[in-house]
Amino acid sequence: MEGGKCCLFVKSCAQNFKQKARFLFSSFLLTVISSVFSPWVIADSFKPAIVYSSSNKFDLSFNETIFRNGIQKFNDLNSIKVYEFEPQFRSSLKKGLAEMIQAGYNPIISVGFENADSTYVAAKNNPDTHFIIIDAVVDLPNAQSITFKEHEGSYLVGVLAALTSKSNTVGFIGGMKSSLISKFSCGFAQGVRQVNPNAIILEDNIGRTMAAFDNPGKGSHLAFQQMKQGADIIYAAAGNSGKGVFKAARLKNQMVIGVDSNQNGLMPGYVLSSMVKNIGFATLQALQESQQGDWHSGSRALGLKEGGVDWALDEHNRSLISEETEQKVNKIKQQIIANEIQVHDFSSNNRCSI
Repeated sequence: MEGGKCCLFVKSCAQNFKQKARFLFSSFLLTVISSVFSPWVIADSFKPAIVYSSSNKFDLSFNETIFRNGIQKFNDLNSIKVYEFEPQFRSSLKKGLAEMIQAGYNPIISVGFENADSTYVAAKNNPDTHFIIIDAVVDLPNAQSITFKEHEGSYLVGVLAALTSKSNTVGFIGGMKSSLISKFSCGFAQGVRQVNPNAIILEDNIGRTMAAFDNPGKGSHLAFQQMKQGADIIYAAAGNSGKGVFKAARLKNQMVIGVDSNQNGLMPGYVLSSMVKNIGFATLQALQESQQGDWHSGSRALGLKEGGVDWALDEHNRSLISEETEQKVNKIKQQIIANEIQVHDFSSNNRCSI
């Protein structure tokens, strides 16, 4: 090859090499920047699923709130959809969990304290699968537990009930008699006593098994009994059984307080308020964290300060609550957040101190 042509060839090769090097470096830099700053980096093993509690998915309460404000919103935002499983019995819950694990779903969200035992066994036997349990605690390194300070939200609706009641008698109807439901009733009673130490508080539970959350007939029966004893406001923390309490309140022209989701619109004029648990938002947040590779084990409890619980005031119950009452409830809310009022948690010692 002649000297001039050789020089041109070498120079051309050098230029091509530099151009390729710049391109490769730019591509590498872009990849690094994207992985660091993009909020939607998808974890390699992200394949989400959820198993609901055994009550109906559209129960107008716990399950439905998680679906509408958590799962549905996540699905609307992403091409990856959450696989959903609705168990009818405990045996189907175990089978469903096993099938989801075998299919490679990860993380698996488990809803409700009734699923805690089966979730614990599944998580212990499958350490490479991440689990997220809502409203219960599974203490394992591959489990994330999200619970709520129901006693704080229940305290607020107890204050509201005492400020609103004309008969000086209020009621509480819970689903399954348990430590969790006692967190609601005890918080409610503390709030009532804060405003009116002499108020009469009636309390009943529908049953001692999970079937207690799906018995509207028994809910109506207990509500009628409490109203016969003078209760003009009843707080229902009973899942699907709460429908019966709502029906009784309307028939007797009394008021009810809803739970978990904002139930004010179910029966406007009869629903004084709802003790809202932001379980849907907590579920959505947990899914997004997992999607970004930010899943972590351990427990976290969400109360008024964290936005985990609250009381609901909207166009459906605005006419039932005076501005003065609203201000009083919100003042107490801020006092709880500031730790100036400490609401006793029944589950801390299985006692209600009122």
